[in-house]
Amino acid sequence: MRIVGVSRSTYYYQLKRQYAQRRASGGRPVPGYSCDEQKTKISDEEIKKWLLQFIENEGFAYGYVKLTMALRKTLGLIINKKKVYRLCKQLGILRTQRKIKPNHPKKLARNRTINNSNQLWETDLKYGYIAGGKRFFFILSYIDVFDRSIVGYHNSNLVFSRKNVRA
Repeated sequence: MRIVGVSRSTYYYQLKRQYAQRRASGGRPVPGYSCDEQKTKISDEEIKKWLLQFIENEGFAYGYVKLTMALRKTLGLIINKKKVYRLCKQLGILRTQRKIKPNHPKKLARNRTINNSNQLWETDLKYGYIAGGKRFFFILSYIDVFDRSIVGYHNSNLVFSRKNVRA
């Protein structure tokens, strides 16, 4: 590298850049057909017609995964769901994905300005199990929000036996 007058970083940067360009443009070309169970080639245009027929008959109850299963079961095609997605996208028949709505509204705590200790406390409850003693325990801690110190705590050992547990 010294003889040529090129720094090593520049040389390796150029190699990395050439590799990235080759990878971005590379990949297997789309064949334009799929096969059925008898190894007969069926063009993508024919598959697009079938996809449109499925949607006309059943309405928009199909997603690309269900369309893939329908093509496999009814027509005996050997086809991948990613190819069906690509064909549906070309046809413009993909529906927008539904937004999942939370079941419960988020309850946000009110912002409070805390200037001193003992103005706001929080609780923290931890459960545990002692395997050797076959016992459960819990620790309830009271935490001061201002300086994050433990104000107090309560611990309890719970013993479960056949007498205490009701069926």
